Amino acid sequence: MIIFSGGTGTPKLLNGLRKVIPEENLTVVVNTAEDLWVSGNLVTPDIDTVLYLLSNRIDSKKWWGVADDTFRTYELMKSLGHNEKMMLGDLDRATHIMRSDHLRAGKTLSTATMELSRSFGVAAKVLPMSDDPVSTMVVTPGGTMHFQDFWLGNQGKPEVLDVYQDGVDEASISPAVLEELDNEDEVLIGPSNPITSIGPILAIPGMRDILRKKKVIAVSPIIGTEPVSGPAGKLMSARGMDVSSVAVAQFYKDFLDVFVIDERDNIHDQTFDNLDCKVMRADTLMKTVDVSLSLSKFVVDEFGKMD
Repeated sequence: MIIFSGGTGTPKLLNGLRKVIPEENLTVVVNTAEDLWVSGNLVTPDIDTVLYLLSNRIDSKKWWGVADDTFRTYELMKSLGHNEKMMLGDLDRATHIMRSDHLRAGKTLSTATMELSRSFGVAAKVLPMSDDPVSTMVVTPGGTMHFQDFWLGNQGKPEVLDVYQDGVDEASISPAVLEELDNEDEVLIGPSNPITSIGPILAIPGMRDILRKKKVIAVSPIIGTEPVSGPAGKLMSARGMDVSSVAVAQFYKDFLDVFVIDERDNIHDQTFDNLDCKVMRADTLMKTVDVSLSLSKFVVDEFGKMD
């Protein structure tokens, strides 16, 4: 199975999936449009969350970073007048240094990620969506800024006028991802932000065409009119989308086979009637591992019914 991942929602689902499907049979294609160079090293937040989860290193309270990490390097640099854009933990920083050394040696981001996966003992294939640089940019009344400057630097507070991915039109699907897509028919789109987490993956030229030939299940990151977490609502509104599960389904409609919405969502099933996909309800909030496991079994069963 191939999983499109970004943010924290999809890794929570992945935490259940790896208990249902052998990890070596999972391929995780990860958003890289939120990547940023910090203090000379490339930080890939969404890739790192997946790597830390699958290597049992993740801080499960925050769903990012390494459990029990310290921040002595960050704090010392700050005391010396160097303010980093991201608060990086010491153990987390080691990952970025290793990745960046691979890149400085001429390796692609895909190869660097696979090297880190091996070092961490991760059995699943964790792959960046592209080896080319793509950046999510947020347009605000005060100017255009990188997503990390909007979300971390400004705590997501500025009004959002537009969102776009710089460089995506020139980017290519990574060869490693293309190879996996050639060999696998089942694609799961996790409950991550459709604009800045899943959207960049879909925006790479050719990706939607490939997905139209696959069996695709997507899990909604919206319950009612609110995102489960993060700035998805604000960003969807800036794109002229309603903040609702049906708007997410419409965004995926050209390739979507099954759409899973939360059992608490008060949207009527008839709202999806003009979309050519099956709509199912389940507990998608995943506050516990047991819920993640239950949702994972539900998704795997649905794929089985599509055979």
